Amino acid sequence: MTAHTLLLLLLTSNVLGHPDSEGRLLGHYVPQHRQRRCSLGTCQMSRLPKIVYWLSFASTKELSGKAGHEPQDPHSYGRRRRRRRQEALIGGSGGVLRLGSQDSIGGLLTQREVPPTPESRAVSSRSLRGLGRNDFLTGVFPASPLSWLFLFSAIQLAWFLQLDPSLGLMEKIKELLPDWGGQHHRLRGILAAALFASCLWGALIFTLHVALRLLLSKVLGVPTLPLPHPPTLAQPPQSWVFLPHLQVSDWWEEFVYLRSRNSLMVNSNYYMMDFLYVTPTPVQAARAGNAVHALLLYRHRLDRQEILPTLLMGMRPLCSAQYEKIFNTTRIPGVQKDYIRHLGDSRHVAVFHRGRFFRVGTHSQSGLLPPRALEQQFQRILDDPSPACPHEEHLAALTAAPRDLWAQVRRSLKTQAEDALEAVEGAAFFVSLDSEPQGLTREDPAASLDAYAHALLAGRGHDRWFDKSFTLIVFSNGKLGLSVEHSWADCPISGHMWEFTLATECFQLGYSADGHCKGHPDPSLPRPQRLHWDLPDKVHLSISLALRGAKTLSGDIDCHVFPFSHFGKSFIKRCRLSSDSFIQMALQLAHFRDRGQFCLTYESTMTRLFLEGRTETVRSCTKEACSFVKAMEDKGRTDPQCLALLRLAVDKHQALLKAAMSGQGVDRHLFALYIVSQFLHLQSPFLDQVHSEQWQLATSQIPVQQIHLFDVHNYPDYVSSGGGFGPVDDHGYGVSYIFMGDDTITFHISSKKSSTKTDSHRLGQHIEDALLDMASLFQEGKRLKRGCRGLGEDSGYRCGSPPCHSRGSKAPTTTTNF
Repeated sequence: MTAHTLLLLLLTSNVLGHPDSEGRLLGHYVPQHRQRRCSLGTCQMSRLPKIVYWLSFASTKELSGKAGHEPQDPHSYGRRRRRRRQEALIGGSGGVLRLGSQDSIGGLLTQREVPPTPESRAVSSRSLRGLGRNDFLTGVFPASPLSWLFLFSAIQLAWFLQLDPSLGLMEKIKELLPDWGGQHHRLRGILAAALFASCLWGALIFTLHVALRLLLSKVLGVPTLPLPHPPTLAQPPQSWVFLPHLQVSDWWEEFVYLRSRNSLMVNSNYYMMDFLYVTPTPVQAARAGNAVHALLLYRHRLDRQEILPTLLMGMRPLCSAQYEKIFNTTRIPGVQKDYIRHLGDSRHVAVFHRGRFFRVGTHSQSGLLPPRALEQQFQRILDDPSPACPHEEHLAALTAAPRDLWAQVRRSLKTQAEDALEAVEGAAFFVSLDSEPQGLTREDPAASLDAYAHALLAGRGHDRWFDKSFTLIVFSNGKLGLSVEHSWADCPISGHMWEFTLATECFQLGYSADGHCKGHPDPSLPRPQRLHWDLPDKVHLSISLALRGAKTLSGDIDCHVFPFSHFGKSFIKRCRLSSDSFIQMALQLAHFRDRGQFCLTYESTMTRLFLEGRTETVRSCTKEACSFVKAMEDKGRTDPQCLALLRLAVDKHQALLKAAMSGQGVDRHLFALYIVSQFLHLQSPFLDQVHSEQWQLATSQIPVQQIHLFDVHNYPDYVSSGGGFGPVDDHGYGVSYIFMGDDTITFHISSKKSSTKTDSHRLGQHIEDALLDMASLFQEGKRLKRGCRGLGEDSGYRCGSPPCHSRGSKAPTTTTNF
């Protein structure tokens, strides 16, 4: 047995301990924290030239003087930790103002130091104790205090059996201890054993840190980024000094998201749905109260590092840097590029209802408001009969406008309505209390799901603040949803938070028999603060233009959501195929039947095995996939021949997926080369061509069950139905899918109605036909029956969809890409 294998076994054994069931061993910041110090479980992304780094840093430094913006650098996390400790010493939590806080009572005491009260001192001391405990647990990871106790007990047992595991070291330690004489001789032995156990424990932890760095890090395996080396350059870029910690993710965030001037609605933001079959309560205010409380509990655990990191195969931690900006974050529009404003803390949420904006505090002097108190506040807003001010109702449409227009208008708002704008942008997140019901209905399940998805993706164009990191949407019938801004993080991050929220508000917080939050209302609680906007006349025209554009874009989106319930992940696994690759091949077959040609296909996969990694592209439309699709459309091919080609296509896709996850993808590499060429004013026809390619089929798998707060097998209906996004290309599709349990796959399809080449419902029918045709290649799949699409025979689906496509039937024919 090699040393690395032995250390790995020690890591996964009970000798070194495991995280406890309450998730208190290390939090989401911990992997990043440990990675920055000792590179545990991380790998460095490709290095980039120093001159380009300074060009990027200069643009970041220009923004650092703006309110709330902090330039991101490898050491910023430590500064934030120190700042949080200073804030805790000044006033802590519990409703006391912090130094530099963006929140204050009535907005009058911002940026002032308030003398702490005895209650705040107690809260501060508890906060510091919690941070100190988590710092200790972080430092000894992957061990735990229980592992020290186990080691000490084993040494004591060996000593009792007259065995000396220290090879004489404990006797040496006893000689160094003072001799108290008499009955204290045994105490000297216990102290010597404790000191030896501590030294051995620390040595094992240090060895594991070094071993994990060698065993899990890919630093030596990832090549440096090749740079253009034209002969016209007197000094080639390769001779420049490289900086080791600059990430391609920084450029991805800036040039793909922050420099985009398009509307965030549909083009960038994505959505997430509630439980498909279950609504815990029909009371809108109660559902909002529990959901907001659960979200703030999640933020509290993040701040105290009490949430376990995501481990790949239960062993390797994924980078958790993206979790930092979930809350208290707003994307601020700029004329040339936006920037992300992240606050250290925020103690209120911004609420929108019937064209009016409110500021709702989330904390009292005793801490976080209970769900019943939050329900009371939301009910007060719902019962408020005051009308919206002129143009206030459509104000949020500006966040759906092109970014340069919104940036210009925001300057006027900053001077005319600074307090109201600050209350929205400085909120923990945005809450929209919609006046219409949404969700699955028995009368027309197909149309109801499509309308539900459209309401989450675009709404009415003026009832979401698309700049916030996320908007919690609560419909009048108690259904929930999430609209997420994309620049700060990717779907698995917000999906993790959403799973926690749904499970916590339903199973842990719960509701009373009459559908209200548990507990009692607090009549002494101040009413929510109505925000007043003093809008100048020149803003009125901009709001009207933004609203018109938002409605046009919203009306052009064709959303289609359907659950495929003929089979699911369990059937695909029994066929000994990757479930994700199986779906990707089905999408290739369905798209070919829909358009009669192959197209450039984008599938996103995570690169969080790397420090601050985000995503990489898997090009699913491979030659092997095309061969399989052509065989399926050829009546002369037999099932065994098609099955053999399917396995080859799946194997190829799996190889591409693993390569992309391990840092060997091509698209982010080409993207970085393109950025370098633009900075150096180098012309590259190849890079220009790659950059101009259109992704007519953009796909993504929605992660599910990242955390286990309840048994999904006992509660199969309590699973989120996933989410979706808008099409990347005007003549393309956006397709996301989620495996709901073992026997259902839910698809979210989007396209544009203005395109004559796309139809979301038509592609949905082709996807179902393709899945059934592929399943029929297996003996078990031949027994599957074709029927009406949807949730079942009694679900209300009408059999009015296009006729099923059978193998070998003629599809639309145009020139193919292969």
